[in-house]
Amino acid sequence: MALTVPWEIVISTAGGVAATVVGVFAGGVVGRRGQNEQWVRDNRTATYATFLREFVAVEIELRTAFLADRPHRLDWAPWNAALVALSLVATREVAAAAAELTSTVGRFAELVARSPKTREELRETQEALAAGQLRFVNAARVSLDSSQAPLGWQLGGPPAWAETEPYAPGPDITA
Repeated sequence: MALTVPWEIVISTAGGVAATVVGVFAGGVVGRRGQNEQWVRDNRTATYATFLREFVAVEIELRTAFLADRPHRLDWAPWNAALVALSLVATREVAAAAAELTSTVGRFAELVARSPKTREELRETQEALAAGQLRFVNAARVSLDSSQAPLGWQLGGPPAWAETEPYAPGPDITA
């Protein structure tokens, strides 16, 4: 008696096994990609927060030194470490905003060290720092979630000129 192979069952079983293998493989790829994206987003968030924290510390010390008419007492190591970490995870747009803000911080440090200096220079620098911070924050928000709308105002960081002006020295000061 010869056995008849039920090809319909063999084909459907083989198809089920193949579909399962493909599903497991695809699920692994998609899951790994999702985990990688979450890791990048988490690291970007932490790195962006560290950069902003160091920016605020530098800005406060420079502003305080300017208003007290004294040399700044900055330890640049944390600022530079934040910049290097940023270079590892930032998008091009975020890195460009950080570079622009870094340039403004450098100009502010030069202003603090120089004599004579003026209130107008402080006002212009504070406005540039505030605008640069807002550009950085908006670029960072988009890089973390492209559905986030940009902020039209600054939260934290350099105070508005109206908050600093009462403490600023007269029109022309010397260091």
